[in-house]
Order: sequence, then C-alpha cells, then structure tokens
Amino acid sequence: MYYLSRDLYFPPAQQASPEGIVAIGGDLSPERLLLAYHNGIFPWFEDDEPILWWSPPERMVLFPNELKVSKSMRNIINRGIFKVTFNTAFRDVITNCRNIKRDGQPGTWITPEMVEAYCELNRLGKAKSVEVWQDDKLVGGLYGIDLGHIFCGESMFSKASNASKIAFIALVKQLEMAGYLLLDCQVYNDHLASLGAREIYREDFLDTLKR
Repeated sequence: MYYLSRDLYFPPAQQASPEGIVAIGGDLSPERLLLAYHNGIFPWFEDDEPILWWSPPERMVLFPNELKVSKSMRNIINRGIFKVTFNTAFRDVITNCRNIKRDGQPGTWITPEMVEAYCELNRLGKAKSVEVWQDDKLVGGLYGIDLGHIFCGESMFSKASNASKIAFIALVKQLEMAGYLLLDCQVYNDHLASLGAREIYREDFLDTLKR
C-alpha cells in the first residue's frame, strides 16, 4: 500500500489494490484533489480513518446519450413543480449531502474537512452543484468536480420525492449540450443504473479521462 508524503504525487491508478485503494494519507488541498481527479482517483473515507484514495476496478459512469428518463419522470418534469439552478448554493448542497440520512448507512463519508475542501474548490470554479427547489425551498441537489470534459459526481440528496433524479437529469442534459464525454458516478448503485449508468473497466475510464 502506498503512503502519501507531502509531495504532490499519486501512484498510477492501475496499481490500486484489488478493492480499488490507490494510496493512503496526504491531505485534501485543492492541488492534491485536482491531481487525484485528473488521474481517475477520488477520496472516500470515514471520520475515524486516514484519507483513502480510490480507483475501483470497475467504474460506474453515464454516457450522456444513454440517459434513461421514464415516462413518469417526464410527466413530473413537464408539470414544472421543481425549479433547477446551477451552482448557486454549493455549500447548502454539500451540507445537505453530509447530513441526510441514508438507508443502510450509519454515517457519512463527507467529513467536515471534506466540506471545507470542496467549498474551496467551488470558490476556484472546479467544484459545482445543481440545486432543486420547491416552493423556494432547497429539496434536492448534487455536487461534483468539473474537469471540462468529464463531470465527476460526488454525492446527491433528496428531501422530496424525485428531487435528486431531477438534479441528475438536468445535469446530464447540460453536459450533453456542452459536449462532455461522460458523467463519473464512481461506484454502482441501483438508483443510478435505473437512469442509464453502467460499469466500465478502469482502463476504459482512464482512456476517456486522457482525451
């Protein structure tokens, strides 16, 4: 296992452990975080753990033209009950992602240190959010890192039925219009699969990242 020093360096993602851990330690400085994402690596750890840096052998991604929107979701979108904004309430979004309770999860990987680190990336124009509003209240959203041709999704939350799906669909449509290659969803879950995301091999993801 590779332990990071103060040097801004990561070993190649291909050297990850079988479960996908590339390195341990380091910090969450903007420079290190951006270096990680540009090399297909992301941080994921609990409050009582050292920083763990991951690049799983299979990567959950969505190619924008493969987005699946059900008939019921199209009806909800057309009813106009939600308002979507982009990058207007980043701290509120990441704070809600940190605090929302999730089935089967005792806590959150979004530590206070991570909140501040990603808010700094937002200030630098590298981390962005999508907000979903209902009756002027923030009821859903997501955030991630914008690499210019790939958007690396980090987390989403929902306080109203379908709010996170609304955020996801709005983001994907914007990415498609802007010519982005894919939306990185990191690891598999059924919710994302229902929207058209699928797993690809690490090598294929890294090849796309280099374009």
